[in-house]
Amino acid sequence: MNKSVLEVRDLKDMLNKTRELYGERPGYKIKLGEGKYKTYTHSEIRDMINYLGTALIDLGLKNKRIAVIGENRYEWELAYLSVVCGTGIVVPMDKSLPANELEELIERSEVEAIFYSKKYEETVERIKYSEKNKLKHLISMDTDIHIEGIYSQKELIEKGKELVDGGDRSFIDAEINPDEMSIMLFTSGTTSKSKVVALSHKNLVSNLMDFASVLDVDSSDRILSFLPLHHVFECTVGMLFSLYIGAERAFCEGIRHIVENLNEYKTTFASFVPAIYENMYKNIMKTLEKQGKLEQVKKLMDEYKDRTMEEKKEVFKDIHNIFGGNIKLFVSGAAALDKEVEQAFRDWGVNLCQGYGLTETSPVIGVETNENFRVGSIGKALPHIQAKIEDANDEGMGELVVKGPNVMLGYYNDEEATGEVMKDGWFYTGDLAKIDEDGYIFICGRKKSVIVLKNGKNIFPEEMESLVNKIEGVKESFIFGKQKSDDKEDIKINVKIIFDREVMKEAYKVETDDEIYKVLADKVKEINRIMPKYKAIRGIIISEKPLIKTTTNKIKRQANLELI
Repeated sequence: MNKSVLEVRDLKDMLNKTRELYGERPGYKIKLGEGKYKTYTHSEIRDMINYLGTALIDLGLKNKRIAVIGENRYEWELAYLSVVCGTGIVVPMDKSLPANELEELIERSEVEAIFYSKKYEETVERIKYSEKNKLKHLISMDTDIHIEGIYSQKELIEKGKELVDGGDRSFIDAEINPDEMSIMLFTSGTTSKSKVVALSHKNLVSNLMDFASVLDVDSSDRILSFLPLHHVFECTVGMLFSLYIGAERAFCEGIRHIVENLNEYKTTFASFVPAIYENMYKNIMKTLEKQGKLEQVKKLMDEYKDRTMEEKKEVFKDIHNIFGGNIKLFVSGAAALDKEVEQAFRDWGVNLCQGYGLTETSPVIGVETNENFRVGSIGKALPHIQAKIEDANDEGMGELVVKGPNVMLGYYNDEEATGEVMKDGWFYTGDLAKIDEDGYIFICGRKKSVIVLKNGKNIFPEEMESLVNKIEGVKESFIFGKQKSDDKEDIKINVKIIFDREVMKEAYKVETDDEIYKVLADKVKEINRIMPKYKAIRGIIISEKPLIKTTTNKIKRQANLELI
């Protein structure tokens, strides 16, 4: 059921209308030290955005491009919103990029100012003196005062307050055109090849309203921010969504602190990547096994399978308490979630919903909800998005194409690349999918990574990798097709396995590479037994060196293939 939502025209309109509704409610809960926190209300957040935006215009940055780089923190969010809601165009930068790539992006995006945290101080200060870029203003999220040509974000907020109190309404009254480019996002990939996705206010707010209409989350919720903010998934589903619904938001201190932070902030809603849920699942199952409770819990899971979430929550209270006991909804995005993991969470009475989207779609295309879910699917397309399958095969699988107000304006300054993915208003996702009779979308894999065998059968590496990754001691894996030298048509499936030596030693009492290889080969044979013959894995390579991945943790298939 789609609930009615607050209509907003752009992000500035969103901030203004929601201030009226949720002004006095807590917006950020910031940790200052052990047991010490500071809370900012939604009104205070909007005031800080107005002050900072006014100070930026006073610096001569009206209609300019401004970058933001740093860890997830409220200063990052204030910087983003102070740019996009009346100053100019915001360019969120990937915090995991090496210095040389960051420098290249600053040149390519022609930014004139950059907000950054302490970690990037050296890089940013060095880049400032390069002839190749337009950088004029450096704004530090961490300094208290303006020093040697570097502005302090804190001080700019104070300066902006003085200006606003003195009657400066240049930012507050700034007009927003919801249809023009206001956000420039670099796709992952090497910088020379990375494309710039041009998004508008309309793209983002249409996605926000759609998302809010299907998810049961409101101003009473407490949201934990974990995924990187420069990534549009966390930006829309985390930052903008929590401001739109008037919720409270806290920032995760890192991957090792997830469970601790979920407890500490009494979190009710969070979004993570599948690997996080898969780890939680493995740890819970291992603990139950050590306690001798595994069989008993499995029996209960089966017994309570068709009961309500409330009844399950009561029975599996101990598992809920691991996450703090308050979780109302978990969303999984950015890659395919293991069906077994999704089913287990649901059997425990935890609403784990899979979502799907791309940078080019601002980002959400579909998401499961408490009522509408089908394990293994990404739910149905959001209300204002049309989805269909193009060039479907006999099994109904083809490329997923979508249309809606959330679809990007195009790739900035790249008509050719835009033309490749946009046809008659439809965006071609590059993902192969099926849509069932009820409208549930099932993603099968990337079109580019499919391995086509001699018999015409398709192999999806992602599906096979998820099976190999379940082997204890396997950190990650890479499935690839290898041609037989005497027959170019005949492709055999091979796998490169990245193993964890410590776990292999503990789980199988093996230490040498030969012993490890033998154990893993036996495990792969077990997988082959449950596979159709044509999918069987014929060759194995083992290594401890991590696979080459993008900054959003996706395997770079071509780059890994070249190393083999």
